[in-house]
Formats: sequence, structure tokens, C-alpha cells
Amino acid sequence: MKNKSILISGLVALIASVGATAPALAQDGRLQLAYAEVAAGVTSIPVGHMEFCQKRPYECQPLAAAAPAALNDDRWRQLQDVNNLYNTTITAVSDYDLYGTEEFWTYPTSGYGDCEDFVLAKRAALIEGGWNPANLLISVVKQPDGEGHAVLMVRTDRGDLVLDNQEGLIKLWTDTPYTYLKRQSQAHSGQWVDILDGRDEVVTATAGY
Repeated sequence: MKNKSILISGLVALIASVGATAPALAQDGRLQLAYAEVAAGVTSIPVGHMEFCQKRPYECQPLAAAAPAALNDDRWRQLQDVNNLYNTTITAVSDYDLYGTEEFWTYPTSGYGDCEDFVLAKRAALIEGGWNPANLLISVVKQPDGEGHAVLMVRTDRGDLVLDNQEGLIKLWTDTPYTYLKRQSQAHSGQWVDILDGRDEVVTATAGY
């Protein structure tokens, strides 16, 4: 818990610094939401997250069912603040360069971290800020060049939004260039589910960023 307090210590200075409003629903109410579909049952857990859970079992527990978060102006600013904070204060460095291993998931308290470390920091800050962890899902994707990557998928009433250390804008998952492979289960933060990335079958909503 101490690590979480350290990670969010700079957040207060950013609150209210971003004036953008939350994406607006269409006035006619016909805005179709873009949610990632997941397969039934659990899938393999990434090795790095499995080791993370072994060290921090209190962060990998069953979760109560939760509706997607209502994305009002305050919550939209909070997402922006958290994304901007860690994207600008953490330097991206591979796990191999930092720790001499291919996968090591941890909080980037040193100021350096791989993509999943950004995600862990953002997720912890949002939970500290009152977000339900069932709506904050670490997700593994494949980049256009075939390389793996991790992002934070945030379930909202405007669709599944993505916080990404490689992108300053918060986008709907359907508006990102990635192929989505799997993510944390909404029912258990220590379990994972496969994402059915049928992009042709998903109607992309305009989130207004």
C-alpha cells in the first residue's frame, strides 16, 4: 500500500488542470457503445502478472459485479490526469534493461518502467481515486509490428477506453491500432479472459477526443 501512496503523490497537483469535458452522449440517445467481447471461462495468466500476484495476493482477489463506470466530467478529467501524470513522469525502459529479465511486473517507483508498469501505476491511482477495480482491466495486445504491449482498459458507459503509455489521447479500444488478446477478468483481478477481437462486428462510437 505504501507504493500506491508514493505513486499517486503527484496526482493532487494535476487535479483540475485539464479543462476538457467528458465525451458527450448523442442527444438522440442512439450512440452505440463499443465494448470488447470476451470468451467464456478463464485463460492463461501472463507470467509477469502471476508473479506479481504471488508477491501481492491482496491485489489479485475476487471482485464484486459492477456496472460500467458513469463517465461524467470529473471522472473524464481524472482519467486524463492519471494518464498524463504517468506518461510524462515515468520513462519507458524494458524489463530486460531494468531487471535483466524478459518479464517483471512492478510499480515504477524508480521513475522507470515497462508498459505493464505504467498500467499498474495508473490502475492503482484510479482505484485510490474511487474507481471500481472491476472496471480497470490490464490488457495484453499485439502491436502492428507484432510486438506485445500492455494497456489499461477502462469500462465506462461510453465504451471501453484505453490508457496507453505510447499515446497521450484516451481512445476507445476500437480506435487503437492494436489486436487485443486478453485482459483481466471483471470477476477476479488475479484471473484473465481472452478477448474476441472481432473488429468488423463492433460498431465504433465516437468518444469526442
